[in-house]
Amino acid sequence: MALATEPVTKFKELIATAELPPLGPQRRSGTLEARELLQKVEEFFAREKTPRSIQPQLRSAALLWHDHLDASHTISQSIETREGSWLHGIMHRREPDYGNAKYWFHRVGPHAAFPRLAERAGLQRWDPFAFIDACEAAEQGADHAAADVLRARQAAEFDVLLEHIFSQAS
Repeated sequence: MALATEPVTKFKELIATAELPPLGPQRRSGTLEARELLQKVEEFFAREKTPRSIQPQLRSAALLWHDHLDASHTISQSIETREGSWLHGIMHRREPDYGNAKYWFHRVGPHAAFPRLAERAGLQRWDPFAFIDACEAAEQGADHAAADVLRARQAAEFDVLLEHIFSQAS
């Protein structure tokens, strides 16, 4: 399916934060409270005529980006698509519950968006399990440079996932 870049760009601008999300469950300053964020997201849906089929995924993604892991989890666990499993896996990776994150990425399987993600992340191929392991090692260590690289890759993962979700709009 063709990628509709304008809605993706507008959505990314809507949920943008000054800092990239952490690898773990920490809350950053500068994120919106869940109620305010969801109100902005609902206004976006109405203004952009966002198809209902992708709205739950976008709600979950917005909450995840703004560090509302529990609220994102509540939504993503009821999305029975590979993209819902991907969101669910990211949430558990950040929680951190690395084993559960791997379970959800097994449910994602070899996703069609992974080659694009590998390219954006500067990798030969995207391996979500190796990424989970790298995030776990970074969270347990004190290598801030490695954590910064992983946060940038996590943001690329998020962008590619959003692009894919919008491309699936029906």
